[in-house]
Amino acid sequence: MQTPVHPARDKTPLYLMLAMAALWALLHAMIGGSFFGPAYYNTYTRQALAWREGLLHLPEDVPYLELAIYEGEYYVSFPPLPSVILWPLTFLFGIDTPDNLLVKLYSMGACLLMYHALKKAGYSRGAGAGLAFLICFASSMLPMSMNGAVWYHAQVLAFFLTMAAVCFLTMDRPTLALFSYALSVACRPFNALYALPLFFTWFSLHRKAGVSWRDTIRPLIPGVCLGLCVAAAIGIYNYVRFGNPLEFGHNYLPEFSFQGGIQFSLSHVGNHLKTFLWGAPLHRAENGSWAVPLFGYSMLLACPTLTLMLVGFLLDLVKKRMTWEKAVVLFTCVLHGFFLLFHRTFGGFQLGARYAVDLIPYTFLYLLLTKEKKEVSPAEWAFLGLTLLFTIWGMNQVHI
Repeated sequence: MQTPVHPARDKTPLYLMLAMAALWALLHAMIGGSFFGPAYYNTYTRQALAWREGLLHLPEDVPYLELAIYEGEYYVSFPPLPSVILWPLTFLFGIDTPDNLLVKLYSMGACLLMYHALKKAGYSRGAGAGLAFLICFASSMLPMSMNGAVWYHAQVLAFFLTMAAVCFLTMDRPTLALFSYALSVACRPFNALYALPLFFTWFSLHRKAGVSWRDTIRPLIPGVCLGLCVAAAIGIYNYVRFGNPLEFGHNYLPEFSFQGGIQFSLSHVGNHLKTFLWGAPLHRAENGSWAVPLFGYSMLLACPTLTLMLVGFLLDLVKKRMTWEKAVVLFTCVLHGFFLLFHRTFGGFQLGARYAVDLIPYTFLYLLLTKEKKEVSPAEWAFLGLTLLFTIWGMNQVHI
């Protein structure tokens, strides 16, 4: 039996941070790039600098960035939360904000929160640390945690905030959970779907425990109010810029506004399924060598916890231990994934399946709801470990 460790004497979070730093240092030595420094695709920093000048648009066009064109001005076409974080940093660093460091800090925060949630759920320190590390980095999250480019910055921040919402919910801290959830939507709007499993799990577990409706609802009120404030702020910001509280600017990108592209369409789903459900992680290059696809492969291999959740679901059915909470988590994950497949690119140039990283917090919530599971099987360790090694190898070939 494991001897209990006082939180103040538990050095596992320190070891986790050292392991993450070592991994990032190794990868930067291998593929280049700055550990700390600014990103080349620094859209959010430019937006923060424009705010300091009293502008809601950028002062000029930057051709290599995805900028929306609206009434003759150039606008950032992504949700604004990362610029809110970068705004104070611009006073210290100007345009050279430490974007690459920030995405590492978001990833580190997610990993440490997951460790604490797993330990609280009954996992040993070693299993919890190893599992948290591999859920984060044995996936398409790893290349995004290396570079604070505009596409990665928002998605890694959303990953951290969504994982924080899941962890805080299981730690019985609903205000922090709902505030984190609302902020994640300010990075990735489709993350709004997480409301369904978060609220359902809270209500279901509390009612099963015999908690009254009043005592179930009352702890949620501060978090709901904070979330509505976040939603109102985003809606007002969008309305002032584009006259529509739901418009972030993507519809005004040249490829969608006048070049004939369709941002969301059912016709995209079929093509994406061939790549991101069935696509192989290797193919023969022209010179006969094995190479990683430049535009993605199966999300079930790129983000292996999706596969582990599906295996867990089948085992739950066979062993008759399926619960409504887990069913809602799985259903919402599939629905969320289907909506992502509607997008024209599903992430474009990438290693693995970048958009599928948005689904990983569902798999973690499903794991925490599996009360009878407190350890990781050798097969699971092997699957996650091999994925990590393959991802590291693939980053030599596919990175920005």
